[in-house]
Amino acid sequence: MSASIDDLLTFEEEQPIQAGAARGSRVRGVLKALASAGALTAVVLVGLRTVGLQVSLWVVVAGVLALLAVRRVTTALTPPPRPRSGAAMPAGEEDGQYHWAARDALRAAINGWERPLDWSAGNPERFAGRILPRLGELADERLRQRHGVTRESDPARARALLGEQLSTFLDTPPRRTPSPRTLAAIVAELEKI
Repeated sequence: MSASIDDLLTFEEEQPIQAGAARGSRVRGVLKALASAGALTAVVLVGLRTVGLQVSLWVVVAGVLALLAVRRVTTALTPPPRPRSGAAMPAGEEDGQYHWAARDALRAAINGWERPLDWSAGNPERFAGRILPRLGELADERLRQRHGVTRESDPARARALLGEQLSTFLDTPPRRTPSPRTLAAIVAELEKI
């Protein structure tokens, strides 16, 4: 059974990121939308009554909510603004600035390792249960892609390709959590495969 690199870089037990803060901002956004819908409804009703039209309150509320929903969807779908005419860039080139709002796959992959490593620091059982199997899967994937073997399919050849230090590290659970320097050396060995 072969796993993709994306599967290997994801963890099932990711901790929620400040759920209370996200919920609070969502509630504020809903309250703001309701307040603007109420204000717009009142303005429309006053305008209609001023010209002598009688329209049901629910029809006006439904129309205002539909209008706000369409506005929200179209705002979310608008492309980013074009650079000013003086700041034109050749097609396909970036401006050299880091775009903080963009989804960064590298940052997501780093966070996918950073949190579990931090969570298992000082706890060898957690490290052996969560991190070590993932490192083993990465080693197997590298061996499979580069040499056509895995540790399970050809243990002797895999051990020779991995080297004694890396092979021993992957096969035996550590008695204590490895230091960052040791992990860096292990990752360097994985990259050499």
